[in-house]
Amino acid sequence: MSEDPEEQHTMTFWEHLAELRSRIVKMAIAFIIGAGVAWWFKEPLLIWLTKPFVSAWNAGELSGGVTLHFPAPQSLFVAYIKLSAFAGFVLALPILLYQLWAFVAPGLYSNEKRLGLPFVVASCGLFLAGGYFCWRVASPIAFQYFLSFAGPVGSDALNVQPTVMIDEYIAFVSRMIIAFGVVFELPVLVFFLSVAGLVNHRHLIQFSRYFVVVAFVLGAVITPPDPMSQLLLAIPLCILYVISIGIAWIFHRRRTREEIAT
Repeated sequence: MSEDPEEQHTMTFWEHLAELRSRIVKMAIAFIIGAGVAWWFKEPLLIWLTKPFVSAWNAGELSGGVTLHFPAPQSLFVAYIKLSAFAGFVLALPILLYQLWAFVAPGLYSNEKRLGLPFVVASCGLFLAGGYFCWRVASPIAFQYFLSFAGPVGSDALNVQPTVMIDEYIAFVSRMIIAFGVVFELPVLVFFLSVAGLVNHRHLIQFSRYFVVVAFVLGAVITPPDPMSQLLLAIPLCILYVISIGIAWIFHRRRTREEIAT
């Protein structure tokens, strides 16, 4: 019996809504559990997240110890909630992606449904790789650049010192990590566009000169406004684009062989 989507039971609009609601509820539960686990480890997470900032502060030889401030009594509590939500999203990401795949899978062909596990594993791996690259490489350079403006200013020996708020720091680093993680998903996106027949390796090669410009524009928009941070995103993005061309070529070659065989 064929498992092609056109031969399966066609879901009604309300059945689609019920399925979507079920998937969203499961995603919400996974996120809440992840955030709860993250809240339990909020202090180690904060120490880990601030390591690039601490290293940049010490390298700049700024006066005083490394300190994060909060302006109101409840601000630290709110900052920890934001940190737990961010970490909970990362912890729940495999389940979130699986639920997303499970929602669209009924509309796929049988050979496409087998890509569910590789999709989840590859997407999570690339997101974590992008986030780790941001934390390990991009963030320290960005903080060194920003903190380099601190210190004496002008001939009057005016001293400018940073006062970094913890909630603003968590929001800034979280956005950076998520941005890098999403950008690193490019090979997965290209793969599924190739599966859908929307692009092939020839299209990607023809677009490559424009993509370099797009990569540097994204680097300028996503990262802090210094050339080094822009390069730190644009160069890996270009490398991922080359890898994506290879993925599209392999899939196109495989599809061509299947068409010849049939």
